[in-house]
Parts: sequence; C-alpha cells; structure tokens
Amino acid sequence: MQSNSADQRPRNRRGEGSRLRDEIVQAAADLLDEGVNEDGISLRAVARQVGIAAQSIYAHFPDRDTILLEVVKNAFTELGTHLSRATLPAEGSTVEGSAVDSLSALCDAYLSFALERPRRYRILFGGVWDASRAKSSPAVGDEVETLGQDVFGMFVSALDRCVSEGSSTSTDTYADAAALWVGIHGYASVRPATPEFRWPDDVVRRIVYGLAKI
Repeated sequence: MQSNSADQRPRNRRGEGSRLRDEIVQAAADLLDEGVNEDGISLRAVARQVGIAAQSIYAHFPDRDTILLEVVKNAFTELGTHLSRATLPAEGSTVEGSAVDSLSALCDAYLSFALERPRRYRILFGGVWDASRAKSSPAVGDEVETLGQDVFGMFVSALDRCVSEGSSTSTDTYADAAALWVGIHGYASVRPATPEFRWPDDVVRRIVYGLAKI
C-alpha cells in the first residue's frame, strides 16, 4: 500500500517547529515560481508540497493569506539584498562613485531582478494575492501597508544623495522617488510583454534621468 505525502516527511524534533514554518512558506514560493496561479495556492497544495497533512499548517498559519504575506515579505527581502549588493563599491576600491552612478546602478539592479526572475518579481506587486482582501484579515492587518517600504527607501536615499551632490533638481525626493519607482516598474512589466518592440538603447537612462530630474 502506497503511503501518502504526509507519511513520507519525518516529524520535526522538539523545538524545530520554526523549520516547518519556513518550509511551508518556501513551498508556497516554489509553487508560484513553478507558475501556479493564486487560485492554485491552497493549503492542501502547500501541504502536499511540504509532505504534511493540511491540518498541520494551522499550528503556524491561520489561513492562506498569512502564508502569502510571508512569501511577499521574503521576496522583498531578496530584492533588497540584490539592490544592496549592486550598489556597493567595487571590491578593493576606495573611491566612492557619484550619486548619479549609484542611482543608475540601483535602477539597473532593480530591472535585472525583475527581468531575470519574472515569477519572483510578480509575487511583489499583487500578481499573487489580493492585498486589499488580505488586509481585512486580523492575522495580516497593517503589515500589508509596510510591504516594500525598505526597498522604496533605497530609492529615496539615492535621490537624496543626488540632490546633495547637486546633480538633481528634485525638491520633493519622496514624490520623485515614487515616480521613478513607478517608471522603472512600468518598464519592467512592459518589456517582457513586448519582445518585438524596438526599444531605444537609452530608454532606461531616459526614465531614470527624466524622473529623477537629473
């Protein structure tokens, strides 16, 4: 007689419940990376991916939306790490680049993440769940409102530095950083859907310099 998936996974030892929690979140992320749409991310599907009974999830998450919230938070953390690495000075260099160079590197890194990892990028911006609906869940609450703020803060800081350097004429870096983020996001979303369009070689520079008022 063939055993079910829940029987195939060894039980966590005492104190290892957090590992199962992480595995549940990773399982949902893996399903999304494989192209499963939002409707396919059920508790049963996630449990099957992990190799546990669906009821076991309730010890860690009250519903699907709280699992997806963790998936989105982790994806933003990945994006933030990717951006941070791209904007660090070159190894061994003692010369700090210009503020414009740093802002350009930040935007290039953002686009590389979006274009090279389209399914993971899709997780970030409502392609996975209904954030408005999730916000009504007591288990999710106001956490939805803070998603992505750390990443957005990187754009604001980079533009602040451009202003301090005298290379940007922005008088409201928060608003202009928001416009820049929307512009870069728009390009990241449109580019894969229009493979035959003849994009100008300097289109990214035009977006960044125009919206950052450089």
